[in-house]
Amino acid sequence: MTALADILQAEITASGPMRLDAFMAACLMHPEHGYYATRDPFGEQGDFITAPEISQMFGELVGLCLAQTWLDQGAPNPVALVELGPGRGTLMADALRATRGVPGFHDALQLHLVETSPALRAHQSETLSAHAPTWHDSADTLPALPTLSIANEFFDALPVRQFQRQGDGWCERVVGLAEGTLSLGLSPKRIEPALAHRLEDTSQGDIVETCPAAASVIDALARRIGAHGGAALVIDYGDWRSLGDTLQAVQGHDRADILAAPGMADLSAHVDFEALADAARGTCKTTRLAPQALFLSRLGITQRAEALAAQMSGPMLQAHHAAFHRLTGRDEMGTLFKVMALYPEGAAPPPGLDP
Repeated sequence: MTALADILQAEITASGPMRLDAFMAACLMHPEHGYYATRDPFGEQGDFITAPEISQMFGELVGLCLAQTWLDQGAPNPVALVELGPGRGTLMADALRATRGVPGFHDALQLHLVETSPALRAHQSETLSAHAPTWHDSADTLPALPTLSIANEFFDALPVRQFQRQGDGWCERVVGLAEGTLSLGLSPKRIEPALAHRLEDTSQGDIVETCPAAASVIDALARRIGAHGGAALVIDYGDWRSLGDTLQAVQGHDRADILAAPGMADLSAHVDFEALADAARGTCKTTRLAPQALFLSRLGITQRAEALAAQMSGPMLQAHHAAFHRLTGRDEMGTLFKVMALYPEGAAPPPGLDP
């Protein structure tokens, strides 16, 4: 049990079972006991490792992709360079280093970071202080400018709701109490108009996940891109359409019970890219969904890896080859992670992605 578990049990006792997205939000962002609010979860000493922590190549190629998009759209000045959920600032630092030679790019950019964790803001401040970042609690307060945005493993951490099909209706999964401990249960069956189309591709007992917060973030980005130009890269694990229970807890690089230690483990769920595309429709365009390996290959990761390898030997070279495989391997992040971009009507899609 944890301090947050006691708080959640008291709330459930007083008000009844809570929706799964409310439980997830509390576990991740409770101001005193939430997972992201109280720690740095990244790296070998944390609970998981993201692509920027695996190799500098990832952030370099993402940065060059956005810089080329900026050039393709006429090099607007000023331009907002945005990262959602920047972690320690590693990806952005690599992107900025790789784009120093792009004429005019750094002079034009204003750096904006969407981050709510005080602990992670402190890391970002140290890593990116030379670029005078501005922090935001949400994408809604980003400036009305051409916007180049990256969201790497951001949407998977947004709270999800889960619905289990029962006949022609749905029962929502909730967190309640059983014998004094947190337990998953189901709400009474009801009709969910927003899930009417999912009756066509689901069966009795199937679980469908939705993420209300994701649509709000995409709307904020799409409105800026549609009106002012730019692009947004979304890189995450998931697929075109949600099906099944993908909510997981990770603690110390291992899977954990999502209810066992609220606030002490990371919670995430697969991203439904179809829902993201639907949220952008009518405001800006989206690219086809591409595996991360294909995206990075088109941007030249093999050539970059070979150039770096030429300067290495021994254990450093072995680690470099392992990092390349982890980013691009079919049995690693290469196919599990997908990439999609938002971009304006009438513009070319960002490099590495098909319209």
